[in-house]
Order: sequence, then C-alpha cells, then structure tokens
Amino acid sequence: MLDDYQPEGATEIADVARVRALTGSVPNPWLRTLPLHVTASALIVHPESGRVLLRWHRRQQAWLQVGGHGDPGETDPLGIALREAEEETGLTDLQPWPDARIRHVAMVDVPAGRGEPAHQHADVRFLLATRTPDAVVPESPDAPLRWLSVADAGALIAEPNLRETLARAKRSLAGLS
Repeated sequence: MLDDYQPEGATEIADVARVRALTGSVPNPWLRTLPLHVTASALIVHPESGRVLLRWHRRQQAWLQVGGHGDPGETDPLGIALREAEEETGLTDLQPWPDARIRHVAMVDVPAGRGEPAHQHADVRFLLATRTPDAVVPESPDAPLRWLSVADAGALIAEPNLRETLARAKRSLAGLS
C-alpha cells in the first residue's frame, strides 16, 4: 500500500521513509517488541452529519482516533484498522471512505506503561465511515467515545499529527480529496 501512497510535506515524507526502511529491514514490522513498529488506525466519520468520532485513550491521556496493533499473523493495515475500529466502537457497518487509500502516515511517541518501555508507532491511517453513528458502544467504561464536529474535535486534539489527519478528513468531508 505504501508504494502507491504520496506523502504530504517534509515531516510525512521522512515518516514514510522510516516506515519503508523498517518494513525492508525486519521480517515482521508489526511486532510490539520492536522499539518502532507499525500500527494501523482510522478516523471514523459520519459523512451525512460531517462529524468525526474520537475515543479517550487512558494511556495517552488524550482524545484520539481508533486503531492499534495487528494481531499475530495480520499484515493488512486496512484490515487491522477495520478490526480495531469495530472492537473499540461496536460499529459493524464501517467501510473505507471515500475509498480504501491510506490517508496519513505518522510517527507517534508512546509513553512507557503496562510493562512496555517507551516506544514509537509508525501509524498508517485511514478514514472509515458509518451510517449508524448512534450505534456506538465503547469497549470499556474508561474508553468513552464522542461524536464531534470537525471544529470541536480540533479543539480537543493536542497532537499535531492527529490535527493533520483531521485536516485531511475535513477536506474529504468537503469533497476536496
């Protein structure tokens, strides 16, 4: 998927180069034991209302998109993003939106916790859409979900890389990409 992806800007060009170097140098770039490993995530949108869904991540202490690590044997980033999104939101009708292309690649610093040292995620991001936004069910009480306008989501997001993902979603919701 990365072969067809066109990164935007110097930071993302460097991030994609790091992901390509990682995937070319280790047999399984998804292994959580690597100090830099690949993850997959998605910003879920409800195109009819123009809203986006954010999830509270206790470890990061932030409102973020859904997603995470591949399970053993998984290597398809879109499949991982879809599985994680359904697990974290309960939404069963999620579809790549407006298409299945990668929307953003970002390096994410993850603090130490749960027996893991601090590390980095090479996060491959997608947009997913639902037609049933009211069907969301958080996977746990400490992982609440919030549907927000793009502007309200932007006010909650502190991470510059997620702000960029949100900006790209906003362009897609406006029919510009």
